[in-house]
Amino acid sequence: MSLEQHYSAILSQLGEDVSREGLLDTPKRAAKAMQYLCKGYNQTLEEVVGDALFTSDNSEMVLVKNIELYSLCEHHMLPFIGKAHVAYMPSGKVLGLSKVARIVDMYARRLQIQENMTREIAEAIQKVTNAAGVAVVIEAQHMCMMMRGVEKQNSSMVTSVMLGQFRSNDATRAEFMGLINR
Repeated sequence: MSLEQHYSAILSQLGEDVSREGLLDTPKRAAKAMQYLCKGYNQTLEEVVGDALFTSDNSEMVLVKNIELYSLCEHHMLPFIGKAHVAYMPSGKVLGLSKVARIVDMYARRLQIQENMTREIAEAIQKVTNAAGVAVVIEAQHMCMMMRGVEKQNSSMVTSVMLGQFRSNDATRAEFMGLINR
């Protein structure tokens, strides 16, 4: 059974008439949307990074702030929306700027929980750059808490992963936190 047919069956189970005008193409559109929202499954880290890794003698922090992200929680398949802050301490290589955002997107475009996604992004940056340290902080609002369940509209979740110098060096971690909180 195709994804489109599954959506048609879901709509029918909800009590909808899938032959009514407004729903005629909905199963097709929903299937296409879900494939887009989960396109991270069809990407690899190597493909996303490509040849955008450059030799550099810079060893100071590189920070990309406020990378918007859109994901679906694996528990309810409802969106969570937020921003990621990603930093690393280069040790011979720097990553093309857009690739940091593309790595965030690759992991966000999978059924996820925020805690795992934060770690996956940090470990991917570490693997690609062999950095002396990597820090990732994600803040997101979860529709599963806002639209259903406890229905808390102003709540957000913050997760962080610190690797290398960001974990072992208090001053490096404090610099990172200060920069993202400006």
